[in-house]
Amino acid sequence: MMDKDRIEGAAKQAKGTVKDAVGKATNSPKTQMSGKADKAEGKVQNAYGKAKDALK
Repeated sequence: MMDKDRIEGAAKQAKGTVKDAVGKATNSPKTQMSGKADKAEGKVQNAYGKAKDALK
């Protein structure tokens, strides 16, 4: 079973990708930066979940 951090991290990455694309399409740097931040946070959380899974 996958760790909940991996699932939540993947979801944040997906949300960030969408926000980034919307920011580019609407020429909104604020939305684009928010998307990039969400993607980065999701990657960190996903990596944390993978590490926890590896220890199990």
